[in-house]
Order: sequence, then structure tokens, then C-alpha cells
Amino acid sequence: MLNKDQTQDFSALLPGTSTEAGASRRTALKMALGVGYAATAMPIMAQTAIKTSSDGLRTGEAIYDVAGFSVPFFFAMPQGKKNLPVVLVIQEIFGVHEYIADTCRRFAKAGYLAIAPELYARQGDPSSYSEMAKLMAEVVSKVPDAQVMGDLDAAVQWAGENGGNIKKVGITGFCWGGRITWLYAQHSKNVKAGVAWYGRLVGTASALTPKHPLDQAAQLKAPVLGLYGGQDGGIPLTTVNQMKDALAEAGAKGNAAAKASEFVVYKDAPHAFHADYRPSYRKEPAADGFARALAWFKTHGVA
Repeated sequence: MLNKDQTQDFSALLPGTSTEAGASRRTALKMALGVGYAATAMPIMAQTAIKTSSDGLRTGEAIYDVAGFSVPFFFAMPQGKKNLPVVLVIQEIFGVHEYIADTCRRFAKAGYLAIAPELYARQGDPSSYSEMAKLMAEVVSKVPDAQVMGDLDAAVQWAGENGGNIKKVGITGFCWGGRITWLYAQHSKNVKAGVAWYGRLVGTASALTPKHPLDQAAQLKAPVLGLYGGQDGGIPLTTVNQMKDALAEAGAKGNAAAKASEFVVYKDAPHAFHADYRPSYRKEPAADGFARALAWFKTHGVA
């Protein structure tokens, strides 16, 4: 559970939002973000799950408004600091649960204001599902990319109003969030750099997902570091190679972000190798990838 002394609800700081109104809307939220692990992610590997201390941090939940909808999010930041670099931490398919909250704390320990919005909030509560098939069919498959891009734009705005420096914005995400990392780096002029962990690069176009990362390689606005597993059964390395080729072509035509983007493939790692609470976790690639992420953000002007 969150330490009350280290937790602050910033909803009263939202433009046009009174403390009373903020409290009312917070009460209406269905879930406690970052508390416990998603049921659909069971079994939990308690012996490898990392628990980062909140000492020296301010952490908690808050909301921001997007066209009248209250988007809940988890945040972590160094206590008493301002003008912080910002990192958007994008959820796996399971939503914003303990693993994502802990990843935010890790970035906060490194000096960032880390924000993890619940990007399924309009479609449903992922914590209420115990079956992956139902979660996919009833929630995840109904989330439009355009909605996600707008919610992340609003997260950046909130960060700028609450201690973050929006001239220093990075984004990182895992699995479902890895794909979103690529898309947001293609969408936003605010992002300086992205780190995509095993995010899908190709797919079938639909009304909700009209474009995939490969389709928009030439539109990349910030360099992305792709971290992938060589034994990932769901993301063939052929698609990674396709993306490399598309980025090289875009780079040759003058897209600096595409030219600067890189991939690291951990040849023996499976999908979700950073997820320390799951059997797929691989300690060495996970640690190496996180160190590379911090270095990538520093190199490209986020830190």
C-alpha cells in the first residue's frame, strides 16, 4: 500500500478544478492504481518481483481532464524537486498495476517525474478481469490509438503544470505500451526520446488502429531505442528487421530521429523479459535494458 506521508492527490491543482470537485471525482475512480498485481498476469513470481522504496519520493494517484473525462494516473517524483525531466511510463496489456508503479518509482529514483496514465480508463477496469481473452475482447481491443495519443498529450501538459519540464520529455512502454511508445514518438513534437520494450511493430489496419509503427517510420519525431527478445514468439525478428530497414530509408531521406534510432535484441530473451513478477523475467537483459534506457534519455536530452 502507498505511504500516506509520501502520497499527494494533485487533482486540486488541475486548472478549473476545486479541491471538493477533485475529491469527488477521485472517489468515483474504480481502481487503486499501482496497488497489487493484475489478476490476468498470474502466477506472480514473488521471489523475483522488485520492490523499489518510496523513500525520498512523492508518489500516488491523481487525475487530469481530457474533454471532460477524468483520466487516472500513477506518478512518482523526487520529493521537493521542480523542473524535473518527465518520462511517460506506458502500461503493459494489464493496465497500471504494481509492476508499472514500481517502474515509475525506479525512474523517480533516477531524478524523473514519472507518469503512468490508465489508458484503458474509458473502456473498462483491467483489474476487474481474470481472463486474458475477456480483457482483450472487452477492453483492450476497444481502445483507439487517437484516444491514447490525446491522453498522453494531456499527461505531458499536467507534468508541465506540476513540477515537470516539458522541454525534457521521454516515453517508455512495455508490450502494448511498447507499440504506443513508437506511435507517440511519431505523433508528438514534445518527446525527445523513446524506449520501446518488445512493442509490436506491424498489424492489420482498423478504424481504431489505422496505422502501426512500421507504417509511420518516416514520421518519427524522436529517436527510439527498441529493446526486443530474440525468443519472442509473438514478435518475429523479421518485423524488427523490417522496421530497421524502414528507419534506415527514412534516415537516408533526412529524418534525423529515424537515423538515430537503434535496436538491441537479446538473443536468448523471451517476450516480457523486463517483467520481474512474471516467469518470462530475465534479470540480466532487464537490468541492461534499463541502464540503456537511462543512458538513451541522457544522450538525447531528456535527463
